[in-house]
Amino acid sequence: MQIEKTRADRVARLKSIIREIPDFPKPGISFKDITTLIQDARSFADSIDLLVEEMAPYRLDAIISAEARGFIVGAALAPRLDCGLILVRKPGKLPGKTRHITYDLEYGTDTLEMHEDSLVGGERVLLADDVLATGGTMAAVQELVKQAGGIPVAACFLAELSFLHGREKLGGIPIHSLIVYEGDD
Repeated sequence: MQIEKTRADRVARLKSIIREIPDFPKPGISFKDITTLIQDARSFADSIDLLVEEMAPYRLDAIISAEARGFIVGAALAPRLDCGLILVRKPGKLPGKTRHITYDLEYGTDTLEMHEDSLVGGERVLLADDVLATGGTMAAVQELVKQAGGIPVAACFLAELSFLHGREKLGGIPIHSLIVYEGDD
């Protein structure tokens, strides 16, 4: 077995594992299916190792992730970065008192919730998700953090579809995407 020597080699190998599904969920879309990456133990561990290396300097108090696949990334990062994980869910899925945010989608709106007591104020928070596409969900999560008095210090993703310009919605915080798709690559 050949061991990748550079970060670029490791990322290229990980990118090659992600399956592309043409015309899903609708014609003209080339869906980047990260399930092939996370079902391969070595590749998933390597992707988390690479993200941990980038996130370690941030001195984080918490990681926040939205359902469902964001939980996978956040849960893998949290113990490695010595942080708790805050879950953001669809309405009615969390017990106890919640704060919520409603945000615009391409066609309509959606709502997300987190527990009111997840943040008490001043915590340095990392936003973590599987894929950064249009940025709407993560912008809403970032706003929830701010409303709770937390400080969004960075965001990280396994993959980013840069041609959808999602990072523009995240207000200038540092964004770390392990794998970046520039277009139809």
